[in-house]
Amino acid sequence: MDGAGCEAVRSTCPYCGVGCGVLLTPDGAGGLDVRGDPDHPANRGRLCSKGSALGETVGLGQRLLAPQIGGQEVDWDTALDTVAERFSETIARHGPDSVAFYVSGQLLTEDYYVANKLMKGFIGSANIDTNSRLCMASTVAGHKRAFGTDTVPGTYEDLEEADLVVLVGSNLAWCHPVLYQRVLAERKKRGTKIVVIDPRRTASCDGADMHLALQPGSDVALFNRLLVEIDRAGALDHSYLTHTQGLEAALEQAALDDDAVTGLDAAQIAEFCRLWIGTEKVVTIFSQGVNQSSSGSDKVNAILNCHLATGRVGKPGSGPLSVTGQPNAMGGREVGGLSNMLACHLDLENADHRAAVRDFWAAPFVPDRPGLKAVDMFRAVGNGRIKALWIIHTNPAVSMPDADAVRDAIAACPFTVVSDITAATDTARLADVLLPTSAWAEKDGTVTNSDRTISRQRAILPAPGATRPDWEILAEVGCRMGWREAFDYQSPVEIFREYAALSGIAGRFGRDFDISGLQDLGAEGYAALAPTRWPVSASRQGGRFFAEGGFYHADGKARILPVSWRAPAARTAPRYPFVLNTGRTRDQWHTMTRTALSPRLSAHLAEPFVEIHPQDARALGIGPADLVTLDSPQGKAILRARITDAVQPGQVFAPMHWTGETAPSARIDALVAAVTDPVSGQPESKASVVRVTRLQAAWYGFAVSARPMAPHVDYWALSTTSAGCRAELAGLDTPVNWEVAARRLFDLPEADLTSVHGPGQGVARLAFRENGRLVAALFVSPTPVAVMRDYLATLPDAPDQSLLSGRSPADVPDPGPILCSCFGVGVNTILAGIEDQGLMSVAAIGAALQAGTNCGSCRPELADLLTMVQAKEAAE
Repeated sequence: MDGAGCEAVRSTCPYCGVGCGVLLTPDGAGGLDVRGDPDHPANRGRLCSKGSALGETVGLGQRLLAPQIGGQEVDWDTALDTVAERFSETIARHGPDSVAFYVSGQLLTEDYYVANKLMKGFIGSANIDTNSRLCMASTVAGHKRAFGTDTVPGTYEDLEEADLVVLVGSNLAWCHPVLYQRVLAERKKRGTKIVVIDPRRTASCDGADMHLALQPGSDVALFNRLLVEIDRAGALDHSYLTHTQGLEAALEQAALDDDAVTGLDAAQIAEFCRLWIGTEKVVTIFSQGVNQSSSGSDKVNAILNCHLATGRVGKPGSGPLSVTGQPNAMGGREVGGLSNMLACHLDLENADHRAAVRDFWAAPFVPDRPGLKAVDMFRAVGNGRIKALWIIHTNPAVSMPDADAVRDAIAACPFTVVSDITAATDTARLADVLLPTSAWAEKDGTVTNSDRTISRQRAILPAPGATRPDWEILAEVGCRMGWREAFDYQSPVEIFREYAALSGIAGRFGRDFDISGLQDLGAEGYAALAPTRWPVSASRQGGRFFAEGGFYHADGKARILPVSWRAPAARTAPRYPFVLNTGRTRDQWHTMTRTALSPRLSAHLAEPFVEIHPQDARALGIGPADLVTLDSPQGKAILRARITDAVQPGQVFAPMHWTGETAPSARIDALVAAVTDPVSGQPESKASVVRVTRLQAAWYGFAVSARPMAPHVDYWALSTTSAGCRAELAGLDTPVNWEVAARRLFDLPEADLTSVHGPGQGVARLAFRENGRLVAALFVSPTPVAVMRDYLATLPDAPDQSLLSGRSPADVPDPGPILCSCFGVGVNTILAGIEDQGLMSVAAIGAALQAGTNCGSCRPELADLLTMVQAKEAAE
């Protein structure tokens, strides 16, 4: 169908928890035109680089299009009967706790609801957990301890009204760029102050007034100091404190902490405290840097304590704001997707709540104790307690801590089902049964973002092959396990109405989550549902929580908890002297099953890397392009060194995106210890310990190809290009014959070869053509290869000798590495603009070249480039 003239469909971006609205239009060739929705309250038309490139990720190249058992395609009846029978047999022989579901924030709320109902209501176990356990479980625990339920008090509109925004463990500029742009807009308009609290200097620091580079894990000590200073300054809100209890004990405990453990200068701490206390409208945004810690729940409560003590909760421009990492992490929290929760914020360990849910579902039983949280779940898989496992839309063989042990546990599980859109993941390759699911633009349902806004996700592309939506697959298994009446759904709106009706029961219990006002929504109303912030009930519509108290503990009061600083669980020692921080890059997402399909997203940082401070690099003899080995007590990784003072001495940072499919030696979570917060069960992913050594590679290589490559070397990292793919390569032993090695790499046994061999041993450049057309090239050297990678990645139809020079012809400009992914603007293009057009500000670069004018997440890099040019000119 030709997309011209088609009316755009409103949907929701499938990446982070900002929940941006998108306008989708078919492009007539099976793809999509994707634009930001100007009417969506979360983004008002803006999209980040990932959202802007969504249209490049909907192809069918790696799609799983039919069910598989043991690697062989089967029909749906065979697959579903097998799943139902094996789960039923396992439960009959070993009990309901011998099976488990591990699900994902990629699920729509309707999918999540059916999975939760099936496991907790009918299988009768609470062994359903989600990869959101790795993202925001500590926030859930902190909210419940302080507020009595998992309530986000404020809204995104608070960012427009705040006079101070504090980012704690949140690189908002890269991980939630649309929200960061809202903050920067207010900074420009009203002078909003920004403070970043993070051990590492990130892109978010570019626009900040203050960066507190505290030591990893010391957040509690800093916020305890703030609480003490609030008291000393007479800044307690005594009227609001009548809605709380526990301040005195919290102050006593806070006074015992020594803020010296933060490693911050005393004057800097004092200035931060003065700024926070002296600014009435403060929003404290926190994310994975707070949550992913063995003391994550205490970190959350230390932040909440300060807001509660000053009454800065639920008021315009004031409050704590947790930003989530996945599009439906909040929806998963709402339906009880975590193993210690019931649907609609009801409590699993409350007998009245259990009975109400059981009766509503007409379920045989509801478990009376929490199930296994993610880390414990995979330990149970590994030791044989879990004998049947269903993994849905997530890749734990890569993303879980101690990932090698998790991979081995899944491989040894007697029966593993994986539901996904592709078979090309580390986890899917371990499955006994693979179930093909509908992808983002083919699914219909709802998601909830970080400020409680429910948005519709609408299908615009036809589901290819035999793919099915997740709710339908789960419901079919429920029917085949004997519970047809409970799972005989025909559409997602039926599920949504049931879920909304259950929330009304939660509302009658006095819980916060109540969308019962939507329980009578018809098919047309559901189809047209606009973004809606909960609650939606007869008594309340959206808005903020707790401005005047009204908490969800039995006495209606919030708890200000005594918390104290605890060091990270892993300690540096001579064998492992570095602290490893893990996180995300600007243009990639989780384990890259979607973003790696986009050439422009892959062009920004095309290779796994580790940031290391110059002082440490010198001491270890590591140069800027060297490969290094990271060893921990759990595993090992090989990554490219990026020498930068963005990290502190003794600390290193590595992204978590690369997998066995894209760079098997760079699976960084294989190095992370499976240590968890004792309250939330969330792993500590920001403070493992490692040893760093230079890899003594015998050779380095760079390859480009118009077809898939099959590297069989010690180090390789693949990424997508507009013409095919590119790869960085290295080996510990030099091949005897480079032509043989190259033909094997590219699977080109008969292609025409042109080669150049350098004077030194191990220097070779080889180009392969089929029917006169260049299809692949390999460049190797005993030292890191110096070629124009971004030019070569386009596979130019150039003479072989010109190509093998590794440089672009004089009449073909090389744009250089992509800096602005939204508009595909390279570093060399920007440098030329600075030199030739006198573009000496970020604004001038944007006006002339567009770079930095969409999501703005490359603006800090533009500023760094300008600083480098200006410093060079000054030196000359």
